[in-house]
Amino acid sequence: MSTKTLPGRGDTHEPTAAQPDRSAGRRRLAVRSTARGRQTRAAWILAAPFLALFLAFMLLPVVWSLLMSLTDTQSADLRTPLNVSFTGFETYVRLFEDEQFVHALRNTAVFVLVGLPLTLATGLAAAVALNSGIGRFRAVFRVGFYLPVITSVVAIAVVWKTLLEPRAGLVNTVLGWFGIDGPAWLADTRFALPVMIVMAVWRNLGTVMIIMLAGLQSVPQSLMEAAELDGAGAWQRFWRVTFPLLRPALLLTAVTTGIGYLQFFDEPFVMTDGGPLDSTLSATMYAYNQFGNGNYNVASAAGYVVFVLIIALTVLQFRVLRDKD
Repeated sequence: MSTKTLPGRGDTHEPTAAQPDRSAGRRRLAVRSTARGRQTRAAWILAAPFLALFLAFMLLPVVWSLLMSLTDTQSADLRTPLNVSFTGFETYVRLFEDEQFVHALRNTAVFVLVGLPLTLATGLAAAVALNSGIGRFRAVFRVGFYLPVITSVVAIAVVWKTLLEPRAGLVNTVLGWFGIDGPAWLADTRFALPVMIVMAVWRNLGTVMIIMLAGLQSVPQSLMEAAELDGAGAWQRFWRVTFPLLRPALLLTAVTTGIGYLQFFDEPFVMTDGGPLDSTLSATMYAYNQFGNGNYNVASAAGYVVFVLIIALTVLQFRVLRDKD
């Protein structure tokens, strides 16, 4: 018969594997939490300058602009903000009753609906051409196509304006060699907006080309060889194999280019100042003019209309490409 001895009062217990030292574990947790807290504070300290600038120059102006679009704020009201009254959506209603703004929206829509597909198509065509076997000249063509992207928009607009001068411009001079009397491109309502679209396509196709070229070079060669063995022609291989794999790149370029075209401002501002007869007036330029005239509420409302259009176009592009996946 075995007997068990009970520990006396004077006995001491040493920690064993079955009885871990809980106090040591708590100390380790405390050290870890302290270190984690220091890292969190350091992160907030490092991010504080950016957050302060973002709050001061991004978030607050956006909120303030929204509030101004819902009031009757004019330039003189900035000194006496208490005299401003809340008008709700009355500014937006009057905005869409303004024929000039409706005309500016129409110009913007034409610019996007014509310029965006042309930019995507020409950029993709240039990428396919460069990927087809230009060889050692590929880098030269790549730089040539991309050079307008990194060049100042104002500088490009000034050069194009000089080329399109009715009398001394290079374009009309060349047309004159063939007995063609060139028009006043930027002073004719029939040609002013198309010229803007052509210039925008030429300036932006480099970005589309670079992104599409990267997508083309990432297509597995084994898929192309398998499709060729199955009897698929060049067009079928491109449409059935290559193009579906390019859809993410197409989405990226469509969204970024579409956003830029909805906000197009620099070209008409430098070249035509919105003319002739508002034929190149864009929605953002309309907002700029209203701001310069002291109609801050109207300018803010026009800016938010453009913002809503950007969101709508982006969502539409995502849904269209997602439905085809």
